[in-house]
Amino acid sequence: MTTIEKSVDVEVPVTTAYNQWTQFESLPAFMEGVEKINQLSATRTHWVTKIGGVSREFDAEITEQHPDERIAWHTVGDTEEGTSHGGVVTFHRISDTTTRVNLQMEYQPESFVEKAGAALGVVGSRVKGDLDRFKDFIEQQGTETGAWRGDVDAAPQHRTGHPEDGRGEPPLASGSPIL
Repeated sequence: MTTIEKSVDVEVPVTTAYNQWTQFESLPAFMEGVEKINQLSATRTHWVTKIGGVSREFDAEITEQHPDERIAWHTVGDTEEGTSHGGVVTFHRISDTTTRVNLQMEYQPESFVEKAGAALGVVGSRVKGDLDRFKDFIEQQGTETGAWRGDVDAAPQHRTGHPEDGRGEPPLASGSPIL
C-alpha cells in the first residue's frame, strides 16, 4: 500500500470549506484527471477518470462523515485494476477565516507504470495540485456552491468471542480505511 498525505490552508471558514467538499459533483472543477462524478446516494458516488490516457470508472462509498470535521471513503464493488483506494479528508479550524484541509489516501499501485509513479511521487504531486486548485476555487468563489450537512457514522467493527455473554474484544474505534 502507498500512503499519501497532503494539506493546504484555505482562506475561508471551516464550514465553507467542508460544505464545498460535500458537493462531490463539483470536484472535477479542481481535480485533475477526474472527468465526472455522479452522486448515486447520500453515501455513494460513481467516478469517471482519465489519467495518463487511461479511462477508468469506479464507485466510492463514504464510510464516515461528520460536518466540519471529516469525510472518509473507500472504493467498492468490482473496481478495475488500479482503482482500489481509500482515504479521509479532514477540516481543521485555524482561525475564523482560515481552514486547513488535510487529505490522506491509501492505494495499491498495480501496474508497472503505477508502481513507478508511486515511487517517483507522481500521485502525491497530483493530490497536492488538486488541493491547491481547491484553494483557488473556494477562495475565488468566496462561498460554497451547496452543502450536505448529514452525519455518517463509521460502521461498527465485528467483535471476536461471544458478544451475547459479554466476552470478546470491543469494536475498533474507527471504520475509516486508514485512520
